[in-house]
Amino acid sequence: MQEVLNWLKKNHEMIVHNLADLVAIPSISTDGEHGDEIERTAQLTCRQMREAGLQNVEILRVGNSLPYAYGEWLEAPDKPTVFLYAHHDVQPINFIDQWQSDPWKLTRRDGRLFARGAADDKGAIAAQLGAISAWLHTQGSLPVNVKVLVEGEEEIGSRNLLDFFNRYEKKLHSDVIVVCDTENIQVGLPCITYSLRGIVTLKVETESAQFPVHSGTGGGSQPDATIALNQILGRLYWGNGPLPIDHYYERVRPLTEKERLALQKLPGHTDKWRKDCGVIPGVQLATEKGYTEYEQTWRRPAVTIIAQEASSIKGASNQVLPKATALVSARIVPDQKPEEVLAQLTDFLTKDPPWNTRVHVTPHGPPVDWWMTDPNGPAFEAALSALRQGFARDPLAIGSGGTIGFVGPLATLFGNAPALLLGIEDPSSNAHAPNESLHEGDFQKLMASLAILFEQLSKYSPNELK
Repeated sequence: MQEVLNWLKKNHEMIVHNLADLVAIPSISTDGEHGDEIERTAQLTCRQMREAGLQNVEILRVGNSLPYAYGEWLEAPDKPTVFLYAHHDVQPINFIDQWQSDPWKLTRRDGRLFARGAADDKGAIAAQLGAISAWLHTQGSLPVNVKVLVEGEEEIGSRNLLDFFNRYEKKLHSDVIVVCDTENIQVGLPCITYSLRGIVTLKVETESAQFPVHSGTGGGSQPDATIALNQILGRLYWGNGPLPIDHYYERVRPLTEKERLALQKLPGHTDKWRKDCGVIPGVQLATEKGYTEYEQTWRRPAVTIIAQEASSIKGASNQVLPKATALVSARIVPDQKPEEVLAQLTDFLTKDPPWNTRVHVTPHGPPVDWWMTDPNGPAFEAALSALRQGFARDPLAIGSGGTIGFVGPLATLFGNAPALLLGIEDPSSNAHAPNESLHEGDFQKLMASLAILFEQLSKYSPNELK
């Protein structure tokens, strides 16, 4: 094991160089305009898989999906098979004036590696392949079997992933799932995530007229669709209490006393939260009274307006606008049902519209269910032990306010395989935002932890891990 870890230290610059090559390609999946770049990133990922020592490397697809890069090493008979997941697509560049360095050039600064995709999720590709390389280049073998899948459309909701899993079920079937796409709650503190919120997104459209009218002619008489929309969205204001939606909390699973005590012991709360989220001084947090920020973001529902459109500011003129649109994103928790949340929000947003304007609410993309598991058993013990050794610090089992929709269905498809979600980001990573970055020290520690995890999992038979 020490020889493996020494290889990681000796070859760290090479691994960082591989990450730099990955982030240099703007593999943006959200706008439909970067198909060539996504193809290039998939090809590069395959090349790096081969260099790491993986076999049967290929690009896979299902239907008209963006490319998946796949590689495997299956020469450890009677040992568990570990499924490693990451994604090579990224978010677009927003607020470009706030970036302190080129978002497509990996830049070292203040102990961190800055670039779009450095943390989400190309850092995970580099870390997983780094751990695999360390074993294969020093020992000539791995202590477990591995199957590595790097998806190309995670940032657009993994719209083909479940069909992909069903088509390639036999090829992908594994005993343990490992995902490095979650967060550590602070730098240097390793975390394993055991719960995820789900998500339901709706498009809300208001319509008041057939066409826009000059505000000098219709202003004050023609109903303004944008004001109507904002009046409707304003109903979602919750102060510091629950969301004011009928029956919305009836299924929400309450925290047990043991869970609440565990969450209250976690380091950092309000002041840390304000700093990590960049809340302006004097602005209050929206947390419900009686809940900590961890409780709120991991185990309470949330509603966010993620987009709003009526007319562009650049092209604005003095008109009363006849149509306006918004996207409303709802994070759901155990034991809410996505279809019920969709119905509840639709009823809430369409009831009694201002000026009796027409309001249309439609689903925007498929809903994703919440996921929660029991962080106990051999696989979790192996992960906790590996993180403890890799970070030289006791790890924590935590929740997440985010969504990784395939984890639950894939675990079921693999016969209730345990899913280990290991943190690669931290509160300063700014995934999806300007100056996205990866803490370089934690990057190294995660790679070491993954290498150790392979050895820890090899102590069990495949059946013992279920």
